Amino acid sequence: MAKANKVIITCAVTGAIHTPSMSPYLPITAQEIADAALGAAEAGAAVVHLHARNPQDGRPDQTPEAFLPFVKVIKQASNVVINLTTGGSPTMMVEERVRPAATLKPEIASLNMGTMNFGLYPMIPRYKGKFKYDWEELYLEGSKKGMFKNTLADIEFILTTCAENNTRFEVECYDIGHLYTLRHFLDRGLIKVPLFIQSVFGILGGIGPHPEDVMQMRRTADRLFGDRYHWSVLGAGANQMKVAAMAAAMGGNVRVGLEDSLWIGPGKLAESNAQQVRKVRQIIEGLGLEIANPDEAREILSLKGGDKVGF
Repeated sequence: MAKANKVIITCAVTGAIHTPSMSPYLPITAQEIADAALGAAEAGAAVVHLHARNPQDGRPDQTPEAFLPFVKVIKQASNVVINLTTGGSPTMMVEERVRPAATLKPEIASLNMGTMNFGLYPMIPRYKGKFKYDWEELYLEGSKKGMFKNTLADIEFILTTCAENNTRFEVECYDIGHLYTLRHFLDRGLIKVPLFIQSVFGILGGIGPHPEDVMQMRRTADRLFGDRYHWSVLGAGANQMKVAAMAAAMGGNVRVGLEDSLWIGPGKLAESNAQQVRKVRQIIEGLGLEIANPDEAREILSLKGGDKVGF
């Protein structure tokens, strides 16, 4: 039996926030994404959260065909739990975003709990004149006028589309109201317990990374869900390890990876996802805690098993 107090490390290896010019270490091709995921798993990640990209220019790609080459490699080479995004990128419609999870039937898929501002444009001045591809600056600038659309109908569409897959959800909550939205769908019977709640701190448009914000998210989740959920956190950018340390000390799980932060320290780019996993593992074990292996994570989260996916 897995100990319920073991800490699950999720690693989000590439995402759709950072663009290729921001770091030479950001995985872009299917081989790079597979290698990054396997390296993270070897370093101690029980779960890998995956996005796909166009291998030519690094643009987010949400076709199932873009995911297949690396999910197959990862599955064959590792026991790690595979988690596929339904977030895609803020520029995509929900019908496009759900396709990889609906088609490939992973053990876990991410699920965003609300329409929100999702400001990436403050990153532009750091790279002014240095973007390798034309789409990068336009994509970041567009986040000032656009939004990340996750209406109640969109959330219901993802839940019902994936209902027969027995895929569980990494429920991404960027603010207190998102927890109440999740309670709404739980009350309607559209999502199963135990819930796996990923509280996101430090995105422009969502809740901040102050310790009071972290504690408020935890207190609210405890009040709404009691013992029917498992809590994890991610801190964006420079907040990554600070938020992870707070959550681990509070009995939570953690998420790291180059999707969430390109850094390993002040002014120092992380050279791999595995480097971030090793650092957060050091923090966790320094607190006297143990990390969960993939099968322990499956038991804790009540997952269906790697043999029941569609790839």
